[in-house]
Amino acid sequence: MNLLIVRVFFALICMVIGRQFGLSVDDPAAGTWGALIGLGGALLLIGLEFFLKNVSSRGLSAAVFGLLFGLILAHLISNALSIVPLSDQVLAAVRTAVLAVFCYLGMVIAMRGRDEFNLIIPYVKLARQDEREDMVLLDTSVIIDGRIADICQTRFIEGRFIVPRFVLKELQQVADSQDPIKRNRGRRGLDVLGRLQKTPHVEAKIHEEDFPELHDVDAKLVKLAKILSAKILTNDYNLNKVAELQGVRVLNLNELANALKPVVLPGEVLDVRVVKEGKEYNQGVAYLDDGTMVVEENGRPVIGQPTRVVVSSVLQTAAGRMIFARLEGNGQRPPPPRPPR
Repeated sequence: MNLLIVRVFFALICMVIGRQFGLSVDDPAAGTWGALIGLGGALLLIGLEFFLKNVSSRGLSAAVFGLLFGLILAHLISNALSIVPLSDQVLAAVRTAVLAVFCYLGMVIAMRGRDEFNLIIPYVKLARQDEREDMVLLDTSVIIDGRIADICQTRFIEGRFIVPRFVLKELQQVADSQDPIKRNRGRRGLDVLGRLQKTPHVEAKIHEEDFPELHDVDAKLVKLAKILSAKILTNDYNLNKVAELQGVRVLNLNELANALKPVVLPGEVLDVRVVKEGKEYNQGVAYLDDGTMVVEENGRPVIGQPTRVVVSSVLQTAAGRMIFARLEGNGQRPPPPRPPR
C-alpha cells in the first residue's frame, strides 16, 4: 500500500511538472498536453520499475561500481588520446566510442563477478573490528522441526538469524500443500518463525537476496552463506555434507541432540519400561527419556512393566545410540515355552 501511494504521488508530480512546462508555451492546449506527457513519462518509469523488480540491490550496486570504474578508465584513455594529432571531430568520435566501450565492459564484468564484491551497500556494517556478529541461515528443515525456538529460549545459540526469501517461499509452498501432513508441518514452521521474531533476545530477519540462475534451494543457501560468511543451521544430512565440502560451517541440530544424550557405560543400572517386542526372540524394547532405544534381553515377559536392567553394551549408529541390556540379576528369568509347531 505504501508503494502504491508513492507511485500515485510520483505520477501527480510528473503531471504538475509537465503542465508547468506546457504553460510556458503560448499555445493554450500546451498545458494539457504537457500534463499528459508528464503522466505518460511517469507510467513509463513505473513500468520500468516493475520490469526491474527482480534486480537485486547487490547486482545494482555491482553495476554502479562497474560503471564508475569504466568512466574513470575511459577518462584516462581519452586524456591520453588527446596528444594524438587528430581532428576535433575524429577525436570526439573516438572519445565517445571509448566511453561507451569501457562503461559497458565495466558494468558487465562487475555484474558477472558481483559475488566477489564485499564492499556492497547492503552488506556494509560499520562496527569495531574486535566485535564480531555471527549470522546463521535457517534451513526449511530446521524451521519445520521446531526445536530451534526452544533452543533460542535457553540462549545456547546466539547471533543473528537470517531466513532467506527463497526458504520462506518453500515453507509457504509446504504450508499450502494438498497433503494434510505436509500442510500441518508447513504451518508449524510458520508458527516457529513467529515465535522467533517475538523472542526478545533473538534477531530474526528475512533476507531478500535470491539467485534466479539456481533452482535448488540447498544450492542457493550454500551460495548465500558463502557470500555473507554465515553459518547454516539445518537438520538435512545431505545439505550438511554439501556445505562442508564447499567450506561453509554447518550447525546440525541432530548432532547437537546426540551429543547431549547422557553417556551410558556397560555395567550401569537403568530403570526402564518395556513397551514392545524386539526383532529377536524374547527381546523387549524400551526407550529412555531422550528417545534412546534400549534392547532388553528376555524382556518380552515384562512388557508394560517397570524393570531395572544392567547395560551390556552400547552401539552408536547413524540413526543414534542403541543400548543393549539384560535384566538385573543376570536376567535369570525362565523364557516362556516356545509355541508348538
